[in-house]
Amino acid sequence: MKKIVFYSKKSVCIGLAAVALQASAADNERATCSVLSLGTNEKFADANGLLADSSRVYDIDEVVVVSQPKENFRLRQQSLSSTSFGSYQMQRLGSRDLRELSCYVPNFVMPNYGSRFTNAMYVRGIGSRINSPAVGIYLDGIPVLSKAAFNLHHYQTSRIDILRGPQGTLYGQNSEGGLVRIYSRDAYDSKGTYVNLGLGSHFYRNVEAAHYMKLSPRIALGVAAFYDGQKGFFHRAGTSDYADNYDEAGGKFNLKFRFDRGWSMDLLANYQFVYQHAFPYGQLDLNSGKAALPNTTFPGLYRRNMLLSGVNLRHEGAKWDFASTTSYQFLDDNMKMDQDYLPEDYLSLQQDQLQNSITQEFTFKSRQPFFGFWHLTQGAFFSHVWLKTNGPVKFGSALTKPIGNVIQSQMQHAMPPAMANGVSVNVDMGAPGLFHTPQSNLGLYHESTFDLSSRLKATLGLRYDFMHTSIHYDTYAYMAMTAKVMGREATYTLRSMLDRKTGDDYNQLLPKFGLSYQLDEQGSNVYATVSKGYRAGGYNIQMFSDILQTELNANRQHAMRGNYDVPHTDEDYDRVNQTIAFKPETSWNYEVGTHLNLFDHRLHFDLSAFYMQVRNQQLSVMAGTYGFGRMMVNAGKSHSCGIEAALKGQAFDGAFDWGVNYGFTRAVFDEYTDGEGDKAVNYKDKKVPYVPQHTIAAMADYHLGQFTFGLNMNAQGKTYWDNANTYSQKMYFVMGAHCDIDFSKMSISIWGKNLTDTNYNTFAVDNAATGKKLYFAQRGNPFQCGVDLKFHF
Repeated sequence: MKKIVFYSKKSVCIGLAAVALQASAADNERATCSVLSLGTNEKFADANGLLADSSRVYDIDEVVVVSQPKENFRLRQQSLSSTSFGSYQMQRLGSRDLRELSCYVPNFVMPNYGSRFTNAMYVRGIGSRINSPAVGIYLDGIPVLSKAAFNLHHYQTSRIDILRGPQGTLYGQNSEGGLVRIYSRDAYDSKGTYVNLGLGSHFYRNVEAAHYMKLSPRIALGVAAFYDGQKGFFHRAGTSDYADNYDEAGGKFNLKFRFDRGWSMDLLANYQFVYQHAFPYGQLDLNSGKAALPNTTFPGLYRRNMLLSGVNLRHEGAKWDFASTTSYQFLDDNMKMDQDYLPEDYLSLQQDQLQNSITQEFTFKSRQPFFGFWHLTQGAFFSHVWLKTNGPVKFGSALTKPIGNVIQSQMQHAMPPAMANGVSVNVDMGAPGLFHTPQSNLGLYHESTFDLSSRLKATLGLRYDFMHTSIHYDTYAYMAMTAKVMGREATYTLRSMLDRKTGDDYNQLLPKFGLSYQLDEQGSNVYATVSKGYRAGGYNIQMFSDILQTELNANRQHAMRGNYDVPHTDEDYDRVNQTIAFKPETSWNYEVGTHLNLFDHRLHFDLSAFYMQVRNQQLSVMAGTYGFGRMMVNAGKSHSCGIEAALKGQAFDGAFDWGVNYGFTRAVFDEYTDGEGDKAVNYKDKKVPYVPQHTIAAMADYHLGQFTFGLNMNAQGKTYWDNANTYSQKMYFVMGAHCDIDFSKMSISIWGKNLTDTNYNTFAVDNAATGKKLYFAQRGNPFQCGVDLKFHF
C-alpha cells in the first residue's frame, strides 16, 4: 500500500491507494486508486509525500480512479470526448441530478421538465423523448435498462463520467449518442459518518446520512439514505396548489469483500421512491416566448418505486483481469397526465408500468500488453426485460359532449318536430389498454489497442448485437351513446377491440476505428476515430388510442342501430403492426480531437470536431390523425456536425481554479417527408428539434484560507421545438454562486441559483386536442437560494 497525500490551502487529506506494481507511467497502464476524501482544491503530491506544484491541474482520473473492467487507458488518453466530475465539483455546482449537471457539459442536454419520469437526453443532435434512449447510463458498473429510472437523485456520489459520441462497441445498443457512468462512494476506501442537511427557498429541504466502516481487513460496509423535497415553483392557475412540488427518498447498501489471489466481490442495492406533482405546462405565447401558469383540469402526478441491485465479481490475474456483473432491476410507477393541458377536460392518460429486468456481463481484459504492444478487451452481455404497461386513455366531456350534440342534432332532424324536443344524447368514450413488451438483448464484443510505436496507438473494435423485441397488445376503444327519447332510454355501444402478438429481431455489427498520437511526455495527444452507433427499434403503444379512435369514427353509423363491434381481419392486424412499429436508428460518427496538457499541467485543453450521419432517425411526434399521445417515427436521414472545447486551469498557488467549455451543434434533416399526397410536408434542411445549437458553461472558485467563493454560469440555445422550426427558445444565460466555509469536521455552503431570475422555457410542445393547434411550455426554475450543512465524523 502506498500513501498519496492530498493538499489544500488549509488542510491535508491522506488517502490510501492500492497501486498495481505492474502498471508503469511509461506505458500509461492504469493504476487503481481510491480516494478517501479530497482537499478543497483536489491537488496532490507524489507517492513520497513531496508537495507537487499546487498550480497544476490533474485529471479526475488521476485523483478519483475507479475500476474500469473494459478499459486499459484513462479517458483523456483515449480517442474520445468526455467530461468527468468529482464529488467536490458536483457540490460547488449545486448538482443534485443529471439534469442539473448536464448544463456544464458541451453538447449534452438533459432538460429539467415534466417529472422524474422525463428522461430525454440529447448529445450532438441525437436524442429521444420516448422509447429507446440515445444515451446509456451505468450506475456502479450496472447498465440501467429502464428509461423511467434514468432520472435519479444523486447522493454519496464520488464521480460521474459523460462520454460523447457512439460507445456501442463496448456498451452496445442505446449508447449511440454517448454514455453516462455514475459511481457511488466506495465503502472500502471511505470511513466514518457523513450527515448533510439542506434548506432553501420554496421550502427546499434535504437530509442525507451515510456510514462507512471496515468489518474486517477484507470486508467493508457502506449504507446511506436520503430525503429530498420541495414545495414547488409554479402554482396551478387560480389555485394555491403547486404544480411541481415533490417528495423523494431512498437508500443505498454496499458490502465489499476482498479475497485471496486477486478475487473480490461487491454486493450493492440502490432504492429510490418519488411522489410528485408533475408536467406543469402552461400555454405559450409565441410572440413573447413566455409561458402562462399551468391551468389543467387536474394536477399531473407521478409516483415511482425503483430498485437496482447487483453483484460485481472481479479477479486480477497475472495476465488477465476478469469481471462478472449480474443485476436485477425493478420498477413500478404510475403516471397521471392531463394530455390536453387545458382546464377543459378533453383527454387524460393514467399509465402504470411494472418492469423486472436481469443482466449478465462477462469481461476479460489484458493486464499487460501481449507481445509488448497488444492490449485487448473482450466480453459478452445478456439482458432480458419483462415490461407490462397499463395505459388507459380517457376522453373527457369537452370532447364527448360535442359528439353527443352532433348525434342529437341528427336524430332531431330525422324526427317530427313534436318529438325532437324530447331527445337528449350523452356519449362516453375511453381506450383501455394492456401491453406486454418483453425484450432480449445479446452482445459479443472485442476491442484491441496496438502500440504501433512509443507514441502512436491504433484501436480496432467490433460488437455483434442481437435484439429480440415483441408486443402483446390487448386493448380496445369504446363509444357508449345513451339516448333518451320521450322518456325512454337506450344505450348503444360501439367497440373496436385489438388482441394480437407480434415481434421482430434486429442484428447489428458495431465497429470502431481509432488512432491516437502522444505529442509529449506530459500526455498530450491528438486522435481520430470512426464509430457506429445504434438505437433499437420497437413499438408505439401510445399510438393505439389514435388507431382505435379512427376506427370508431369510421364506424359510428353502425352504433345508431344497436351495439356493434368493429371486425378485424388478418390484413387489418398486419396494417396495425406495421403502423405501430418503428425501425432501428443507426449512425456513423467521424471525429478528430486533442487532449493537451499545457505549461507543465497548469492548463488542460480539450478540443474535438465531429460529423455524424444518421439513418432512420427516430423522432417523437404527435400521433396520427387526432394527436392522442406521442409516437416514434423514422425520419429518413439527417446529419449533425459541430465542435466541443473545454479549458480548465489553476493559478495563484492553487488559490484560484476555473473552467470554461463550449459546444456547437448543427443538426438538420437531409430526407424527411411527413404525410402523403397534398398533405405531405418536406422538412429537408430543417433543424432537428430539441437540440440546442450552442451550449456554454463557465465556473470559477477562489480559496482564501477556509473560505471558498465561487461563481458559475451556463447558457444554451437556440432550440427549436418542432420539426417545422416554427417556434423556439432563444439563447439564455443562468448564473449561480456559492460561499463555503470549511471547519474540518463541518462545512457550511450558502448558495444561489438563477441569480438574475432569467425567464426561459425548458420544454415546449404543441397540441391540437381542441381542433386548433395550441402551444404549451414549462418555465425554467426561477431564483432560488439556500444553505447546506455537512458533517463528517
